[in-house]
Amino acid sequence: MSEPLRLGIAGLGTVGAGVVKIVQAHGDMLAARSGRPLAITAVSARSRAKNRGVDLSAYAWEDDPVALARRDDVDVLVELMGGSDGLAKAATEAALSAGKDVVTANKAMLALHGQALAELAETNGAALRFEAAVAGGIPCVKALTEGLAGNRVTRVMGVMNGTCNYILTRMESAGLPYDDVFEEARALGYLEADPTLDVGGIDAGHKLALLSAIAFGSQVDFDGVQLQGIERVSIDDIRRARDMGYRIKLLGVAQSGPDGVQQSMRPTLVPADSPLGQLEGATNMVVLEGDAVGQIVLRGAGAGEGPTASAVMGDVIDIARGVSIPAFGQPADTLATPRRANEAAPCAHYVRLLLRDEPGALAHVATRLGAAGISIDRMRQYDHPGADAPVLIVTHPCPPADLTDALAELATSSVVADEPVALQIQDA
Repeated sequence: MSEPLRLGIAGLGTVGAGVVKIVQAHGDMLAARSGRPLAITAVSARSRAKNRGVDLSAYAWEDDPVALARRDDVDVLVELMGGSDGLAKAATEAALSAGKDVVTANKAMLALHGQALAELAETNGAALRFEAAVAGGIPCVKALTEGLAGNRVTRVMGVMNGTCNYILTRMESAGLPYDDVFEEARALGYLEADPTLDVGGIDAGHKLALLSAIAFGSQVDFDGVQLQGIERVSIDDIRRARDMGYRIKLLGVAQSGPDGVQQSMRPTLVPADSPLGQLEGATNMVVLEGDAVGQIVLRGAGAGEGPTASAVMGDVIDIARGVSIPAFGQPADTLATPRRANEAAPCAHYVRLLLRDEPGALAHVATRLGAAGISIDRMRQYDHPGADAPVLIVTHPCPPADLTDALAELATSSVVADEPVALQIQDA
């Protein structure tokens, strides 16, 4: 029998415990699929005394994850601690420097240091795998690096944060305002310790930056992701969007154009009858578009013990099989320097205005938009009890910057009673 592949697990939270459970429960199956046994030899976590619901007595314990990474009886470091720097990064660097393979779920670390870590891995003949860092149990990294390797990818889209999708769909289904559902999500344990990582779009932006790097053959450029969270999405926006055939999602979009790559993570309207529009609850969805394959849609659980541990084990089994793929689908030294598009691609927009109920108000708005080259596709005015009238506009595709400038000017006019709200619309 082949020698076992020896795993050292750094981090025994929800996902780390899930990985231990899979190895303990499915040893024979994993060995048959890998061509060799998989064995956990050592583990590391903050507290040795904590009850994690799994038996760890057979494994060596290291208080220091860097020491774990350097152990002679560890072939693969499974890094599940999280955090962009600190011990997670130090342990990963120690393992790769020693020529040991690393499997990680750490999206923040890779979004900020992915290029340097990929170069370190290749210099030392090691693998760096991170399927679990993006969209939980959905194999979207493998889809891009393997299944779609023969395509020129044109666009990547996705709902990549289950917490935000839960909040938005719950607001719609229950008719509750954002603040109420935010507190509900906190009580259910859906939010990160720092909630802005979720609702501010940062967590999902990390994931988009990783997929974008693979899709377009460039170095990871998280700083190039335009971020806008869901904090300002109102129940009125959700209702009005639904009335017009759309639903609001925190949507990541990365697409390559003649002058560079555009990356954004922001609240966006999608057609209600599209796959993205029908996505409910905490589920994730990634849409990949290639010149040969067309569009494919991947849907599944984006977080949680089982789905994320499943993704970790997929990477571990590939390593056991001897499958060797560069971290971002091609050698790190061939990844292009990030080139950001000068302007965002034209798209349709949803615009909500609160206008003074006086003669000429709508005409003033239409004239100002027309002067900016923005054509109105649809307009709807709702009944209103007060002196100000809510008006919704759907534009034809236009450069986002042009609309931003026009709305900034309208906001200072006498006919607009409140700050305009504008959300992009994406065909999905």
